[in-house]
Amino acid sequence: MTIPLQNAPSLSRIQENWLAARERQLLTWLCSRMPRWVTPDRLTFLGMVGAFMIFLGYVASAVNPSWLLVAIAGYVVQWFGDSMDGSIARYRRIERPSYGYFIDHSCDGLATLLILAGIGLSPYVTMDIAMVALAGYLLLSIHAYLSARVLGEFKLSYLAAGPTELRLILIALTLMMMVLGSGPGLFGAVSGFDIFVGTAGAILILLFIIQTLVTGRRLAQAERRAQ
Repeated sequence: MTIPLQNAPSLSRIQENWLAARERQLLTWLCSRMPRWVTPDRLTFLGMVGAFMIFLGYVASAVNPSWLLVAIAGYVVQWFGDSMDGSIARYRRIERPSYGYFIDHSCDGLATLLILAGIGLSPYVTMDIAMVALAGYLLLSIHAYLSARVLGEFKLSYLAAGPTELRLILIALTLMMMVLGSGPGLFGAVSGFDIFVGTAGAILILLFIIQTLVTGRRLAQAERRAQ
């Protein structure tokens, strides 16, 4: 059975993060200056290169903490590719709604896995804690994709923070890793980095539960009004 997709151009993009307006101005400025050979697909590929850089930087930090600089550079590369691919498609009016939606968010899932798996394989955060954060992020992503399907609303931010703010937080976390180093902290085997990442994951899971309840109630009320 084929399930018809919500037509992507009709989606209402809800983006209320702190940096949204300034970021949109910057992306528009960049789009106007990109050469024609810079295409959405190439930018998507570049975003994945950035994700692999992040993974490599975290994993190799077990050998030398200086590799964390590669992870930080990877966040910049990943932001550029991930933010610019859809932006340049809309700027040039060459959107491929179904293809773009599918490929872009499939790559987002893989990039998130690479980032958090890399953090879990680093000497700073245990893999168990990193996977809790991964589960929280992917659950919230599932909510966003389901809402796009049933409500026609694609929510890009929660608690006034979106992917760009999260990248900045992770860059700050990575800098703290370089400053403070690895090893037991005030809580013994559980480091401060474990607590930070675990708390972030718990918040994401809680947000998913709250948003699911809110959206479910909204859908139920809409169905009662339609009867």
